[in-house]
Formats: sequence, structure tokens, C-alpha cells
Amino acid sequence: MHTDHVAALDIGGTKIAGALVDGKGGILVRAQRPTPVTDSGERIMGAVEEVFRELMADPLWGRATAVGIGSAGPVDATAGTVSPVNVPGWRGFPLVERVRAVVGGLPVTLVGDGVAIAAAEHWQGAARGHDNALCMVVSTGVGGGLILGGALHPGPSGNAGHIGHISVDLDGDLCPCGCRGCVERIASGPNIARWALGAGWRPGPDGDATAAAVAAAAADGHPVAIAAFERAAQALAAGIAATATLVEIDIVVIGGGVGKAGEVLFGPLRRSLRDYATLSFVQGIQIVPAMTGTDAGLVGAAAATGLGSRDGDTAAVGG
Repeated sequence: MHTDHVAALDIGGTKIAGALVDGKGGILVRAQRPTPVTDSGERIMGAVEEVFRELMADPLWGRATAVGIGSAGPVDATAGTVSPVNVPGWRGFPLVERVRAVVGGLPVTLVGDGVAIAAAEHWQGAARGHDNALCMVVSTGVGGGLILGGALHPGPSGNAGHIGHISVDLDGDLCPCGCRGCVERIASGPNIARWALGAGWRPGPDGDATAAAVAAAAADGHPVAIAAFERAAQALAAGIAATATLVEIDIVVIGGGVGKAGEVLFGPLRRSLRDYATLSFVQGIQIVPAMTGTDAGLVGAAAATGLGSRDGDTAAVGG
């Protein structure tokens, strides 16, 4: 049995989380900072450094053999840079080089956050045992990653499966990525809430105007809240059907904060998918909730380094 540990970093628009992960996917030590999303690139990197300093202060750090990073995208794994759509302070930021300097030269693997989710779900979650899967995170943004032929498929740049920036409305709203009508512009948490507020939904006495509050209102039968989730589900279904038609997946795993809405999302999503996934080879796609929970990004970032596969527990990383 291998006793290697991997340091994992999960970077999103809300938080920067770090952990030491063991060969079975267990979180041994963790640290977290808010993402200073409106600040400069150096301030954001400062938060990353704080996370690593906290991890490095633990005695278990000495057993770390590599670092895995799952970042909101797009990323460029070849160049080691990140340009997250929802983190404007980072454009072509040399994250791998900067992290390698902080951690003393350990090898660093960079993938998109959706790819990390896919690695986690294939190793420990709902995609385990499936050779062809799309794993998605629907949260502040919408990301995805692919398992093809039994292996994680990050693609040359580490972005393969980035379903959030497939256009499903050619004349839709302009997305921060520069395209129009992206899945993310319709189905992410902030955009679900934005649309619901614009259509007349109002938060309750607590003032909560998040997608979680819209989901609660939809579960209580509020027609605008229901419509907001049906609209998001339609966008997701169109993107999923397009992906399935291209690469022939048999299961879609959905995690993230919006995925926690349960049947408020999954009910209309399965109904909408029947309207879009019409060809015979995509009609049987399963839609299931993720199993790896809030630690999926960390576990997946660790798995993307090859952790677990050293003992035959998870699939290899494909090209």
C-alpha cells in the first residue's frame, strides 16, 4: 500500500480551499480562504499562499509528494496558467510556476475544476464503474469534465468537458466569456437568481436572494421560482445532449450548490433532456446527483495527479 499524500487546491469564485489528501481520498488536513475576486491577481495569489502556509505548518506536509490544482477555467495546463471567467484579476496568471515556488518544487498538476470533479466522481462517486461519463458542477459557474474509455480526459489544455460555455441560445445574453447564450449564463446559481428577480420573484423576510432561496420557493410552488429552474434545466439539457451526441456518454453526474436543489432541478432536467437527447444512442443517459459532496474539487485535484491509480483504485488520466 502506498502512503503518499498529495496537496490539493480547489480554486473557485467564492473560496480557495486546500487539503492534504491520502491515497484513499481521505482529507487529512484542510485550509480555506475567501477568494478576493474583485482584487488584483497578486492579492488573489496571496490568499493561495496563505492556504499553503497553513497546510505546510502541519507535520503531515512532509509526506506530500505532489500538488494537484483544480481551478475555475479556462486553464492552460501546458503553459501552467489560469484565466477564470469569474476571477477577473487572473488572466494568463502563471499559477503553476507560482505554486511550485511556494511548495519547494514539488510537481504540480493543473486541471479545470470540472475535470477535477470528474476525477473525484470516477474514483469515489457516482461515476465509479462507468467508462463514459460527463461530471458537472453547477454552482457559481457551470463546469464539467469527461471520463472517456475508462480514463479521465482533461484534453491538451486541461479544459475538456467545459460545458458551461457551450452556447444554447444564439441570441442570448452576453456571457463574461465573450460568447452569447452560454449554459453558465442561464443555469449557474447567480444567473438563476438574477432571472428570478427580474421576473418578479422576491426574497423572504431574511433577504436571501440566492439560488438556494429560489429553489426553496420553487419547492413551495412559487411559479416564477419554478420557471427559473425549468429555464436552467432546459439550458443544461441542451448542453448535455450536445455533449452526449459528440462523445457518447451514458451517465451525467451533477454536483455543486445548484445540484443540491434536488428534484426542483433534476425533475425538469430529466423532462427537458427527453426533448434534446433524441437520437437512439443518447436516449438512455442517466442523470444522477454527485456523491463526493463539497470536497469533490479537492479529492479530484488530488486524483488528477495519479493518486489512487498507483494502487489501481482509479482510472488513469487520458490525453
